[in-house]
Amino acid sequence: MLVPVLLSSPPSLLHPAPYHHVAVASGTRQVRVAGQIAAHGDGALVAPGDLAGQVAQVLRNTRTALSSVGAGFGDVVRMTFYVAGWTPDQVDAFMSGVHAVAEEVGLPLPMPPASLIGVEVLFEPGVLVELEVDAVLP
Repeated sequence: MLVPVLLSSPPSLLHPAPYHHVAVASGTRQVRVAGQIAAHGDGALVAPGDLAGQVAQVLRNTRTALSSVGAGFGDVVRMTFYVAGWTPDQVDAFMSGVHAVAEEVGLPLPMPPASLIGVEVLFEPGVLVELEVDAVLP
């Protein structure tokens, strides 16, 4: 069976990194998930003021979105995190949130190719993290 996403990291690129540098997708159905924040379906924000807690919930919500179309993190070819008020000293809290739920949500570590983009604010006060992912299915 053909694996729809093959992740790799050339040895001449940054190592160790919490993500792979390259994803090769061989599937034909493209999945886009956007706007995943740390909120429940009723809009109640999870873990206000807690970056690690919000990262964890964002990953849970993203898993739910992917699952709704028969996909999972193993099908993801790219992740883009937006973090409000980002400063480099927050990397430990950010990664703590990732590691807290990686096994639970089926997120491979290292992650698929990922970018973290610091922004001044997100769409609503208290929202610290937003995630977009692109996936491919056979």
